[in-house]
Amino acid sequence: MGLSTMKHHDYILTLACPDRTGIVYRVSGLLYELGCNILDAQQFGDEETGRFFLRVHFDVPAAAVADHVRQGFDALAAEFAMDWQLHDARRRARLLVLVSRQGHCLNDLLFRAHSGQLPVDVAAIVSNHDDFSSLAASYQVPFHHLPVSADNRTAQEQQILDLVAAEHIDLVVLARYMQILSTGLCTALNGRAINIHHSFLPSFKGARPYHQAHARGVKIIGATAHYVTADLDEGPIIEQDVARVDHAMTPRELVRLGSDTESLVLARAVRRHVEHRILLNGHRTVVFR
Repeated sequence: MGLSTMKHHDYILTLACPDRTGIVYRVSGLLYELGCNILDAQQFGDEETGRFFLRVHFDVPAAAVADHVRQGFDALAAEFAMDWQLHDARRRARLLVLVSRQGHCLNDLLFRAHSGQLPVDVAAIVSNHDDFSSLAASYQVPFHHLPVSADNRTAQEQQILDLVAAEHIDLVVLARYMQILSTGLCTALNGRAINIHHSFLPSFKGARPYHQAHARGVKIIGATAHYVTADLDEGPIIEQDVARVDHAMTPRELVRLGSDTESLVLARAVRRHVEHRILLNGHRTVVFR
């Protein structure tokens, strides 16, 4: 039976290890021995850190072969000191979206997921306000109104973690969630929480950043998506973009353009994560396209 007539069982292998000769040869050789067919492969060797990064998307002749792949890589990983993961390429990631009172990123993610543009399921939405309960209902997504204050922050964050566990969440997305997460919550969500913010940080902190930027006469505005860490807005950067502005634009126009850029950058970052295209390289990221 040819590959074209088989039922597809495809997986994505990601790995990072000290760079040395023979890594690609040994990985591809193991997949060949197990009857796998490589669909796409991308690699990067970082001379500065001496680390090697690889992403391989491949077909297996039967789902059971994946167990043999895992066993084979257990031995290979020990030999090459690999940090590796094997992902089911057909499994849709489950998202928990956190939002406050700016809904442009939430609305964009919901539409992309609903229309099939983004291969995810939005399992639930959490907000410290109830502004977007009707939006969530229109997409038939459970909405959890969890107000937060200095007095209940620990309990509220535990409710978020309980939702992550109960809904089998793969990725938490802070879609303009205007609360600072505690160190404990950041640690619990390490590597599976993404935030979006305007790229004026740290130049324009605080309220109304686009108005601050307008007052300074900026010529470009932008957005940055990054992994959440306990260091506020200092997590490894995943995606960025900018848009040019000029003296004739009002603060309202900057907000509109900035909102569009934030939505696009966040959607790109989420896609890169759920397609397993991001590998950490110290405080930086390797993002395969």
